[in-house]
Amino acid sequence: MLEFRKDLFVLLRNVGRVAPEITGIFIRNSLANAITSSSDKNVEEVEASLSLLYALGESMSDEAMRVGNGLLSELVTNLLSTRFPCHSNRVVALVYLETVARYMKFIQENAQYIPLVLAAFLDESGIHHPNIYVSGRASYLFMRVVKVLKSKLVPFIETILQSLQDVVARFTGMSFASKEPTGSEDGAHIFEAIGLLIGMEDVPLEKQSDYLSSFLTPLCQQVEATLMNSKVMNPEQSNVQIANLQQIIGAINALSKGFSERLVTSSRPAIGHMFKQTLDVLLQILVVFPKVEPLRTKVLSFIHRMVETLGASVFPYLPKALEQLLAESEPKEMVGFLVLLNQLMCKFSTLVRDILEEVFPTIAGRVFSAIQRVPDSSGPETNTEETRELQELQKTLYTFIHVIATHDLSSVFLFPRSQDYLNSIMQLLLHTSCQHKDIVTRKVCVQIFVKLIKDWCASSSGEEKVPGFKSFIIETFATNCCLYSVLDKSFEFGDANTLVLFGEIVLAQKVMYEKFGDDFLVHFVSKGLPSVHCPQNLAEQYCQKLKGSDLKALRSFYQSLIEHLRHQQNGSLVFR
Repeated sequence: MLEFRKDLFVLLRNVGRVAPEITGIFIRNSLANAITSSSDKNVEEVEASLSLLYALGESMSDEAMRVGNGLLSELVTNLLSTRFPCHSNRVVALVYLETVARYMKFIQENAQYIPLVLAAFLDESGIHHPNIYVSGRASYLFMRVVKVLKSKLVPFIETILQSLQDVVARFTGMSFASKEPTGSEDGAHIFEAIGLLIGMEDVPLEKQSDYLSSFLTPLCQQVEATLMNSKVMNPEQSNVQIANLQQIIGAINALSKGFSERLVTSSRPAIGHMFKQTLDVLLQILVVFPKVEPLRTKVLSFIHRMVETLGASVFPYLPKALEQLLAESEPKEMVGFLVLLNQLMCKFSTLVRDILEEVFPTIAGRVFSAIQRVPDSSGPETNTEETRELQELQKTLYTFIHVIATHDLSSVFLFPRSQDYLNSIMQLLLHTSCQHKDIVTRKVCVQIFVKLIKDWCASSSGEEKVPGFKSFIIETFATNCCLYSVLDKSFEFGDANTLVLFGEIVLAQKVMYEKFGDDFLVHFVSKGLPSVHCPQNLAEQYCQKLKGSDLKALRSFYQSLIEHLRHQQNGSLVFR
C-alpha cells in the first residue's frame, strides 16, 4: 500500500507539471468533498485529500509558492479556515499541520493568513493536542514556521506567549518534589520558537528584557533550588532532579538561539548580562554534580551556545568552566572538551592563547595516556566501545592540533609546561602522516607539519626557534613521509583523497626547500633518493622542478618519479 501511495504521488506531480490547472481543480474538489462530509469517520478521505495538497506544495518551487497563482490562494484559504469533524484524529492532525507548514512561503507573502496559521498550531489540534506525538511534532513545525515568518509575527508575540503559557509552565513551575520530569524534546522546540520571537531587534528593548527575564529567572531559580537541596536528596529524588536539570538546560539553550551576538554584545548589552548571569548559575551544576555525565554534556552544549552568543565577553567564565570540565573528564568527554577548544580557537584565534597555554599540558597528558591503549591492528577483539571511544579521541586530537597550528597558536607547543609533550606530538604526527589507514587524517598531519615549518623555521640562517626541529624535518619527515610512504603500494594514486594527500606532500617539499634551501635538497637527493635507487638523471630533474615556480609541474613530475621507482622496485620496497 505504501508503494502504491508513493507511485500515486509521483503520478500526481507529473500530471501537475503538464496540467497544473486541472491538478489544482482535482485537489480542490477532493478537499471540498472531505470538508462537506459530516461524518467523523472519514479519516481516510480527509487524510488522502490533505496528502494530495501537501504533495502539490512539495512539487512547487519557492517562487511559485510565493506568487501563489491559480487556485493556490483558494486552496490555502480553504485549508486554513477548515476544521474537519475528525480533526482531532492523530493521523489527520499530523498531516494537516505538515500541510500548513509546507505552504509557509505563501503565508510569508500573504500575512493576512497568519492568525489562522497561529490558531492551527496553538489550539488543541496542534501543540495542545492530547497525543504526545502530535503535540511534539506540532512544536517542531511551529518552530520552523517562526523561522520563516520571523518579524511578521512581532504583532502576535503577546498572543503566542499567552497560548504557550501552560507549556512553558511545565518547565518554569517544576517543584523539588516533582516525581516526574516533563519528559520530551517538545519543550526545546517551543523555547527555541520563543527565543526566535523575542530575540528579534524589532521587539522593543524593555519588552524584550521583560520577556527574557520571565523565562530565565524561574528556570535559574529551579536550578539553584535543586543545587541547594542536592545533599538531602535520596537516590530517587536525585535521579528525577537530574532529569529535570537536563531539560531546563536544554530549554535555556534553545531559548538563547534566537539572540544574535551583535544584539547581546553591542546593541543591547543588558540582554547579554542576563545570559552571563544564567551561565554563571549553570556552571555551578558542574561543581555540585561533577560526575554526572548527562549534566556535564548539557552544560558543555550550553557553553558552546554562549561562545556564539556572548562572543569575547564569555572569556571571564571560561577558566572556571574549563577547570570543571577537565576535572572529571573521561576519554569520551575529553572529545567534547577538545571540540569546545576548537570552537574557541576558530572564533577567537590568538585571543585564547593564554587559556590554551594553561590547559594544554593537562590535556596532552591525559590524551596521550589514553590513546596509548588504542590497538594498532583491527579485528573483532578490538571492536569494543572503549576502543571506538579512544579512536574517536585520537581523531579529535589530530583536528585539535591542526586547529592550533592553523590559527597561529603553535607557540602553545613551546610553552615551558607544554614542551615535555613536544616529542610525543611530533612522533605521533610522523607515524600518522606515514601510516594511518585514513587518508584524510594523514593529510591533516602533513598540513600540520607544513604550518609548523612555516612558523618555526626562518628562511635565513640563524638560531633555531625549536632546537632539533629542522633536522627532524629534513632527516626524518622528508624521507619517511614524502618518499617512503608514497612508494608503498598502499598509496593508491587512483583514489581522489590520496591525490589530495599527495598534493600536500608535494607542497611540503616545496616549503622545506623555501625554508631550508640546499640543506633540505642535498640531504633528500644525496641520501633519500639513492636509498630507493633513484637514477641520477631523475634526481637532477627533481632538483630543477623543485627550484622552479610551477607547483603543478613539480607535482606531475614527482608522481611520475614515484611510479617509475615503484615499477623499478617491482613492489619489493618494504615500508620503513
